[in-house]
Amino acid sequence: MDPDAAAVARERYGCLTPWQREPSTYGRAVLTEGYRKCEAEILRQCQDILKKELDYAANDPDSFLDATQNARLIAAAERYYRIMYCGGAESWNLRDTHMFETLGHILDAQGPRSKAVVWAHNSHIGDARYTEMGAVRDELNIGQLCREKFAEGASLIGFGTHTGTVAAASDWDAEMEVMPVRPSRSDSYERLLHDAGAASGLLEFRRDEGLRRRLLEPRLERFIGVIYRPNTELKSHYAEASLPQQFDAFVWFDETHAVCPLELEHRPTGVPDTYPFGL
Repeated sequence: MDPDAAAVARERYGCLTPWQREPSTYGRAVLTEGYRKCEAEILRQCQDILKKELDYAANDPDSFLDATQNARLIAAAERYYRIMYCGGAESWNLRDTHMFETLGHILDAQGPRSKAVVWAHNSHIGDARYTEMGAVRDELNIGQLCREKFAEGASLIGFGTHTGTVAAASDWDAEMEVMPVRPSRSDSYERLLHDAGAASGLLEFRRDEGLRRRLLEPRLERFIGVIYRPNTELKSHYAEASLPQQFDAFVWFDETHAVCPLELEHRPTGVPDTYPFGL
């Protein structure tokens, strides 16, 4: 959109170059005075793009949205890695707040009648206030923020399973492997659904008040993400939640199978270098 402004942006973002391979070490580095200027330079870049909104958006609104979202992303990432070094709920909350703000900017760009589908892990989609995340750890998530903003205009839909296989790693930065999923615990929501005998189904809590009341009492719910540690499953993957308050609906598959990675193919002519995994 603006080659001269792009050159300024590259210079400002250059202060992040030393951490592009190991961004988690950035938080330690900014404790020293010499690297604190990164934050100011990154915020200046974001502000400069937004100041030119009328000029940029009038000519190419889609490119302006791309440019502003990239600037916002870098600003949020700089803050995320800075506060992650100190630990606590703040880094999680920043990440999900950024997700929610991104959703809002996309909806605004598409007009007042726009709609969107957000695909994310149960821990992001289900309302955090009705899980240990919010009740114990003071963490929020995009599902909670959508409910607070859109009320019944948002539908939070979770997924669950009793057993099967999952593609995950046993630790951070470890290789992906296909692992068997242990049968759900006897004191969990998943076991209740398994014992009901349905191979698959959809629970719609908004439409069935009786079902909603029967399941309101908190019990254990399983969360499996990119890491799966079956040997410490209770501690690593179960947390108390109230399923009908966490979600508006819940999709159930008694047995599931690991996803298959996309094939690495040569990109078709004319598509971006990052196809099909581009940001």
